[in-house]
Formats: sequence, C-alpha cells, structure tokens
Amino acid sequence: MAELTLVIGNKNYSSWSLRAWLYMKLNDIAFDEIRLPLDTHQFQQEIYTYSPSGKVPALIHGKVRVWDSLAIIEYVYRNFPDSANWPKDPVVQGLAMSAVMEMHSGFPELRNHYPMNCRKTPFKAPLRGHVERDLARLESLWHSLLEASGGPWLGGQLGIVDAYYAPVALRIHTYQLPVSARCQAYVEQVLALPALQAWVADARQESEIVTADEWQD
Repeated sequence: MAELTLVIGNKNYSSWSLRAWLYMKLNDIAFDEIRLPLDTHQFQQEIYTYSPSGKVPALIHGKVRVWDSLAIIEYVYRNFPDSANWPKDPVVQGLAMSAVMEMHSGFPELRNHYPMNCRKTPFKAPLRGHVERDLARLESLWHSLLEASGGPWLGGQLGIVDAYYAPVALRIHTYQLPVSARCQAYVEQVLALPALQAWVADARQESEIVTADEWQD
C-alpha cells in the first residue's frame, strides 16, 4: 500500500490533530507528517491541497484523501487490520462508540473555555461557564466505561476511545480541573503514554501563538 501522510496543525493547540496522530502512533503505523501552523497565511495557502474542508487533520494515502479525525481513525483501522479496533464486547463497544461520538459533538463548555495548550504551566484555573456540567458528564461517562470494561483503559484495552479523550486528559492536567481520584488516575495513565509525551515535547518546541487558544485571565 502507498505510504501515509498525516497533515496536522500546531501540536500545542490542535486537539483534533492529536487524536488521529496518537491513534496511528499507538498502533505503530509509519507515516510522514506535514505540520501547517494554524491561523497563518501558509495554512490558508496549503490546507486545501490536502483537505477539502479546509481543516486539519487530513490523511493522504496514495490517491485517497480522508479528513476529520474520526474518519481517519476509521479508515486506518479498516485498512491496517492489526490496528486497535472498537472493543469486542457489545456492551463496551456501544459505550465506547457513543463516548467517541459524544466527544465529537459535545462538551462545549470544556472545549470553549479550556483550550488545549501543551506549553502552558499547569495551574488551578477557575471554573468558567457551565463547565461543571461537562465535568460531571465526563465523570459519569468514564466511570461507566471503566466499570463495563474492567479497565485499565476506557474500553479495556488501549484503543480508539482513549486516543479520542487524550486531549481532555491534557486539559484536566493543564487547568487542574476537579475530577475524582479514579478519573485523575486515568488522566495520569494517559499522560504517561510515550507517544503522548513525544507529542507534548514537540509542542513545547513550537513558537507560534494562536491568541484565541491562549488562556485569557
């Protein structure tokens, strides 16, 4: 099969890029990486070469173009059979798939008020908007998955749902958001992944600033 190329945004800010990138790294899938800095002339000039939506991430595989992080993950696990799939148990599978879709479209308070920022020194941020609702829902969701799967990962084994919630783990860590001991242990487990640590190390070397994704006091 043709080589893969993944187009991403800034590692410091692009949570959607992280999801696809991390999933491929966790499955030891080799790919080239093109990084387009967000909110720049370069991004606007080049992104439509790779992504009809004008957004990252995007995957190029020969003549195939796939955009949107979940579409990329679905494409990869279908075309690379050894990749981590959805949990096999139907109950856990239903929970995991629903959790990923809910992350794709939900948690607006958490996403809007607490942007992913890997460079930022962790600090105890004030609770803004109605983020308590999102945190309560996150607690319920993670607990349901861990109970149903038996852990240690949300679907039992490390997989799609964990890659999808990795940016949330980073947000909880950066802003020291209040979660239960069990959820905090899961956050620490995600942060310890070598692939995620490599992403964060790269993010800390970036110098670009996207003002909209910086914490505003």
